[in-house]
Amino acid sequence: MRDIKMFFQYVIPSVFSFALSGVYAIVDGFFVGNSIGDLGLSAVNIAYPIVAVIQALGTGIGMGGAIYYSINKAEKKEARAREFTAGALWVLIISSILLTFSIFCFNNVLLRMLGANGQLLALGEEYIAIIALGAGLQVIGTGLIPFIRNHGSSFYAMISMIVGFVTNIILDYLFVWIFEQGVAGAAWATIIGQGVTMLVALIYLLHKKQFTLKIPFSKMGAVSVSIIKIGIAPFGLAMTPNISLIIINRFSISYGGEQAIATYACIAYMICIIYLILQGVGDGSQPLISRYYGEKDFERLKNVRKLAYGFSMILSLVGCIVMYLTREHLGILFGASSEVNIEIAKIIPIFLVSVPFVAINRITTASFYATEKSTFSYVLTFVEPLFMLILMLILPPLFGGQIMIWWSTVFARILSALLAIMLKWHVDKQEMLIKAIS
Repeated sequence: MRDIKMFFQYVIPSVFSFALSGVYAIVDGFFVGNSIGDLGLSAVNIAYPIVAVIQALGTGIGMGGAIYYSINKAEKKEARAREFTAGALWVLIISSILLTFSIFCFNNVLLRMLGANGQLLALGEEYIAIIALGAGLQVIGTGLIPFIRNHGSSFYAMISMIVGFVTNIILDYLFVWIFEQGVAGAAWATIIGQGVTMLVALIYLLHKKQFTLKIPFSKMGAVSVSIIKIGIAPFGLAMTPNISLIIINRFSISYGGEQAIATYACIAYMICIIYLILQGVGDGSQPLISRYYGEKDFERLKNVRKLAYGFSMILSLVGCIVMYLTREHLGILFGASSEVNIEIAKIIPIFLVSVPFVAINRITTASFYATEKSTFSYVLTFVEPLFMLILMLILPPLFGGQIMIWWSTVFARILSALLAIMLKWHVDKQEMLIKAIS
């Protein structure tokens, strides 16, 4: 009973936090789509993977540092735990500077690589140039959230996200609708909202005396490598829907054109929230899994993992029901044309097939990186887009063009879940052998 209570104390705020991070994209799409129409919606959609890289980088670095903080804390290594806090903060700061420079200088090249051209490219550049200026706010803001959660304050982490989200909504309304600033206004609203989240998170860490940049220079390299090694998986997990978005957009341009891109834009906004909620379950249970792993309490670790699987399946079912019931109104919400809205209603049931399989993959991956099984977490993180790319190269030319683009994403997620089950079985078997020997 105690484990169940602790599980939900950590997981519920995490689920809300991740849901809100997904709604950031929806807010921009909602205001821009209803202001400019399909072109504006497509511009934000095709540029969003760049925004996602910024947020995912912060999540990955923050999670990498927070996991090692929790493990060392459980092993009573207080000084070592603080070194990982300081190391993660330095990596966040340095990566923010590099990312700001890179995106600002090369946004045209990046957008062309994502398939933008003509008016789509012009609007995308206008959006991303401003996003680049606030990249540091987003990286550091999202990077601090895992530390707050691992300090046992999941509720405050959620509050940090809510404050930034509300700021974003208010400013989107003012900048996009009232002052008619279009995609530029949406970009300013996003970075200011993320800046507010960062500020609230910093206040917490300073108040709790957990903010520190003190780390011996001789240890900085090893600590940074450890953080990055673990952080690659949560970074990739946060990026997977957006890597999928890039692949789908590139193939859809050839088979379905701008209408197909706008169709998937609306579907992706909503279904990615479900995926982020599922990641919220995995990352919300991570502090407990890492703690029990550090304490060598494998029985409680398995109990937490079982709770994570069960709860993620319930949330998957609820998410699918909500999306199915609202499928005929989703395009209207984003100001899409009637043709796009009709297509959305037809396509949504295809994507819902894959949601329970995504739940399996997300929880298994989070369990792996929470217990330092980096290799398995890498495999599960990046194999899905690889499966997707292979299937899209094979199935659409043979069996039906754009419709098989949609089905390729479903088949890729099913294959990834089957692989996750196999790897989990392998790890469980190894743990049983070790326990039997000891």
